[in-house]
Amino acid sequence: DDELFKIGLSKSLLFSADGAHAIHPNYASKHEKNHAPKMGAGTVIKTNDNQRYATNAVTGFLVRELARRNDLPIQEFVVRNDCPCGTTIGPIIAANTGIRTVDIGVPQLSMHSIRETCAVADMHTNYLLLNAFFQEATVVDKTLEVL
Repeated sequence: DDELFKIGLSKSLLFSADGAHAIHPNYASKHEKNHAPKMGAGTVIKTNDNQRYATNAVTGFLVRELARRNDLPIQEFVVRNDCPCGTTIGPIIAANTGIRTVDIGVPQLSMHSIRETCAVADMHTNYLLLNAFFQEATVVDKTLEVL
């Protein structure tokens, strides 16, 4: 039934999960001061005003709340206005389906190089965050009131 399908989409939440650029010691000036993800400090919520990432206020809140309830570290990343960035599949899926989407990633140093590196601790806390999503997202979503 078409109506049930639409209701299902409206209640869905998509995690577009891949890597996030950790602050590089040789290029620290490329990051905003308060948005410089560090390896070993938790999953990164990625936001971009030009919609290169699909995170918005609601989906970012849901991830932050899941992390808070499970005592998991979260970092924020916003690209500097004068620095272009890549994108993820998140905005494409969100635009084509209407599903609420959040872009997250594990901080990596030298992304897309042969020496790409991440912290094992971040992989573990990311796993715990995604597990919390499957266990608790519906409960957290029901507490949300969007005016």
